[in-house]
Amino acid sequence: MTQSIIARCEAKGLRLTEQRRTIAQVLEDSGDHPDVEQLHARATARDPRISIATVYRTVKLFEEAGILDRLEFGDGRARYEDAEREHHDHLIDLTTGEVVEFIDPEIEALQDRIAARLGYRLKGHRLELYGVPQSRKGKA
Repeated sequence: MTQSIIARCEAKGLRLTEQRRTIAQVLEDSGDHPDVEQLHARATARDPRISIATVYRTVKLFEEAGILDRLEFGDGRARYEDAEREHHDHLIDLTTGEVVEFIDPEIEALQDRIAARLGYRLKGHRLELYGVPQSRKGKA
């Protein structure tokens, strides 16, 4: 990330109330992919006056401004991450809902080769893998 979420909001001319600043800081400090309810819980731990409606409005504003990316992993919950995080892909554990971030140079190269073969140059992509843990005895 080159700039903080707050700095990018200010650069885009977004009005940052104290509560929006708190939500932005919670997002900045998140190492996971929180949904609105998780963001609300974390934000109210810092400022109990923040309503869930304020969190919903703030993430929508940040998403529309290109500051946050909305992620949907098929569990009915929208989750959020900083739009300027280093590129990575996701593996979603279907038994626990855990989201594992990973980077694989072979997958990246394969995607570029496929796009080139089809006459395109990639400008971006999202890869989400869904799986269940393998048993310890090697059975799938």
